[in-house]
Amino acid sequence: MTTLPPAPSPVASFFRGVADLGRGFAFWGRLPGAMALGLIPAAIVGILLLAGIITLVVFLGDIVTALTGFADGWSDLAASLVRFGIGAGILGGAIVLAVVSFTALTLLVGDPFYERIWRAVEVHLGDAPPESDYGFWRSVGDSVGLILRGLLAAIVAGLIGLIPLVGTALGAVVAAFLTGWLLADELTSRAFVARGLDAVARRDLRRTDRARVLGFGVATQLCFLVPLGAVIAMPAAVAGSTVLARTLIDAKAAVGHAGDTRSG
Repeated sequence: MTTLPPAPSPVASFFRGVADLGRGFAFWGRLPGAMALGLIPAAIVGILLLAGIITLVVFLGDIVTALTGFADGWSDLAASLVRFGIGAGILGGAIVLAVVSFTALTLLVGDPFYERIWRAVEVHLGDAPPESDYGFWRSVGDSVGLILRGLLAAIVAGLIGLIPLVGTALGAVVAAFLTGWLLADELTSRAFVARGLDAVARRDLRRTDRARVLGFGVATQLCFLVPLGAVIAMPAAVAGSTVLARTLIDAKAAVGHAGDTRSG
């Protein structure tokens, strides 16, 4: 009779997801050539998005002033609080959208580079799937879908940021979790698709260990917020997501095997 080990707590699973990203960084030592190539598209997209964020910051005061003409007659304290909340909401939403767009655009622009990283990690881990027929148009569709979902997450985070006093902090937390899940969803897709898993099967696999998937995504998202972190972390995120995807697949297979053993 096969006995499975007890499931870890959600907190332990979350930090296992963080560790999966650390395992991705470890591939800098094992596959330096492939990982270094992944810096090129990340740097190009990162520079463009950073320029957009800097432009927004420069004109943010004018934008907020134009949007809050209704507060001109209010007391200075009340008007300042409202304007600060709206400004923080706009900036927070823009950062969420930039992080998600960075991943989508970088994976699209650098598909050949990240295909090479993914394949090298699969071969290193053993039992690699057949050559992935991911396709350019599939990459385009996935990128557009990720950006649209990121836009929705940015709107949600921006609206939460408008809540007086606690909105800024609460919006940042919600943004981190929403964006983290979206990033993990997108980054693990290649390993799942290569094994013939459709959208429903991929979603079910991620739900088997939500905390671990979320931990990986949030850790990746936080790395992306560090200056130059997105460029350096992107190859590691691709490698780590491959490790995570294989872990989820193996865990589900182990559960299925245990069930077959008990029924037998």
